[in-house]
Amino acid sequence: MKSPLLSLPGAVPAEGRDEGVAAHYGDLFREQRALADGSGFVDLSHRGVIMVTGDDRLSWLHLLITQHVSELPAGRATEALVLTANGHVEHALYLVDDGTTTWIHVEPGTQGDLLAYLESMKFFYRVEAADRTEDFAVVYLPAGSIAEVPDGVAVRETPQGRDLFLPRADLESYAAAHGPAVGMLGYEALRVEAHRPRLGFETDHRTIPHELGWIGSAVHLQKGCYRGQETVARVQNLGKPPRRLVFLHLDGSEVLLPGHGTPVRLASDGEEGRQLGFVTTSARHHELGPIALALIKRNVPLDAELMVGTTAAAQEVVVEP
Repeated sequence: MKSPLLSLPGAVPAEGRDEGVAAHYGDLFREQRALADGSGFVDLSHRGVIMVTGDDRLSWLHLLITQHVSELPAGRATEALVLTANGHVEHALYLVDDGTTTWIHVEPGTQGDLLAYLESMKFFYRVEAADRTEDFAVVYLPAGSIAEVPDGVAVRETPQGRDLFLPRADLESYAAAHGPAVGMLGYEALRVEAHRPRLGFETDHRTIPHELGWIGSAVHLQKGCYRGQETVARVQNLGKPPRRLVFLHLDGSEVLLPGHGTPVRLASDGEEGRQLGFVTTSARHHELGPIALALIKRNVPLDAELMVGTTAAAQEVVVEP
């Protein structure tokens, strides 16, 4: 779904998974600094929006997702996962309940599969789930923003900022009143800096929650009754996920950023060494320079100097081995 904000001056369309919104609006680092200072907004209108209503909505979702939501207070934001039967991450949900409705936003293009799964699990529960992507657009306001929220708009507030479920028809007028607009490159650079994983970027077909640090933030260890729980419990008890997420400081002399999937090796082994992992997301940060997240084997030494493609990299621990 193409955002109307791509008509703003300087807007350059994003590609790949973020197609449909702007990569930037002409000044990447200025946009990043605006977000870091608590001003501006990010157009996330390409993300999927699912709405769940009905008296049983929270108790029903509680049985299907990894988070404890059966008694979720109105207005409290949380995040959760849907796992496969083998415990691999299938969906990432960012949700809030307003007392009558549970609002969920998900990665672009994944809402159809998620809704199909939810519909297949309704049984006798008093719930209705609907894809409302055509009606609502997600807008992100950074922490510290003093931008107003229109009456009646659902808000998901976290320490990182606020997600607004804005009526899509109001997107252009809201943008005109609450600039500057910040593109996905700026938003993603701050996400990488904060070590926050993203479905489809830090995940592949065999990712489990422990590898990315989703335990606690998206997985509640004191609840059961969800698909994939056995794998979560086994890895938690054994303490040995096969891979771990790391943050990388990249050599700033390289012109090009390493793309998703670029091999990570020990620097001492050179370009022909054994692959230990791969880059998941890379970015140019307004203060840190080139940075990246990568998924590497659990037993790689914490002090090991790494090589990303042909670029030297120093690792910072995100998930303890």
